[in-house]
Amino acid sequence: MILHAETALLPEGWARDVRIVIEDGRIASISPGHAPEGLAHGCLLPAPVNLHSHTFQRAMAGLTEARTAGQDSFWTWRALMYRFLDRLSPEDVQAIAAQAMVEMAESGFSADCEFHYLHHPVGGGTYADAGEMSARIAAAASETGLGLTHLPVIYEQGGVDGRALAGGQLRFGSSPEVYAALLEGAGRALSAMPDAVLGVAPHSLRAVSRATLDRVAGMVPGGPVHIHIAEQVAEVAEVQAAWGARPVDWAVANLPLDRRWCMIHATQMTPAETSALAKTGAVAGLCPITEANLGDGIFDAPGWLAAGGAFGVGSDSNVRISLPEELRLLEYSQRLNLKARAVMADTRSTGRLLWQGAAKGGAQAAGRGAGAIAVGEWADLLALDTVDLRLQGLGGDQLLDAFVFAGRDGLVTDLWSAGRHIVQNGQHIARDAIAHRFRATMHRLREAL
Repeated sequence: MILHAETALLPEGWARDVRIVIEDGRIASISPGHAPEGLAHGCLLPAPVNLHSHTFQRAMAGLTEARTAGQDSFWTWRALMYRFLDRLSPEDVQAIAAQAMVEMAESGFSADCEFHYLHHPVGGGTYADAGEMSARIAAAASETGLGLTHLPVIYEQGGVDGRALAGGQLRFGSSPEVYAALLEGAGRALSAMPDAVLGVAPHSLRAVSRATLDRVAGMVPGGPVHIHIAEQVAEVAEVQAAWGARPVDWAVANLPLDRRWCMIHATQMTPAETSALAKTGAVAGLCPITEANLGDGIFDAPGWLAAGGAFGVGSDSNVRISLPEELRLLEYSQRLNLKARAVMADTRSTGRLLWQGAAKGGAQAAGRGAGAIAVGEWADLLALDTVDLRLQGLGGDQLLDAFVFAGRDGLVTDLWSAGRHIVQNGQHIARDAIAHRFRATMHRLREAL
């Protein structure tokens, strides 16, 4: 496959008249200053990875915005989520995941890091194949063509005190032996997908025993390791009371943190924690839309960047799936917090720093390469509609700034995931069939609510 771009964002900067040859899903050659040839596009960008998603929660979007008794919070939202998931079958999970993945691709994400903890039947126990639910996620990725880093979650206890799981949590819980079977099943489900990656995800410090935390990085040697960390004030207080240290301080001192790790949220950090965590090489997995929706707090982006930290963005609860909006809200939250503008810009514009940072950090967190348009990398690319009135006549960093801060849905005309051309003319190639199945699933679920 040969693509041509009037302009493309390469690692060294913007280039004109770029010819890109794709072979076996990877970029085989890049030639700037080349005469038009093959499929022609106005602008090609590296397509970032969605580094944190729970796809089944896409079915809850917009259903949890009424206030419950007292002050609503993350914890009351979680209780509603547990009641909802009591209705989900394996078939439902696949239908919902596929719809979420279509929306991810159309918004500009090339792959999904699926932080997958819905493993078991209602009430607990296991399916005949312990990896049944992982196989459903893999099937959704296969039918949509979206890249997948699958992260089966180990979830052992109801809190740092080791209390037993109850209610909706029973669908998550796994002993080390059951979890080993889950990983084996997930590996089988991914085996036919050429660019799929298997990782591991201890849910959080409160939900995993210390013994498991001590050996988690070795469960999938070389694979990504993702964990929720310091998302809520109550979580920080619980860990500090039990272990004598704040979650990030404890993690830096006790876990083998390195570039394999992705620390999700990290919205409750002191400046010293921010600097120490950034220097481990771990990626900060930021989900600004969900963090705002749940009232988590604001990540310290200036402190993180000053310490050389890597970051990426994810859609988490999938209440709204929009890559540019995740980036926009990341910067806007900093502006509101600091009463300043262009907080995350450096010598590059804000939009370009956000885009390249998210592409690089997301790829690192996914075990998916460098997140750049470069020879040897997966062909994870997107094309923008440069004739749209919001983008027309713009180039370079201004084009990216306009897309991120002034754009609208539908500006991604085409997207390739490992060379698979899954979005064409602004729509996913399987959109209609997947939406039809999702609509039927949601009709039945909402009737049961």
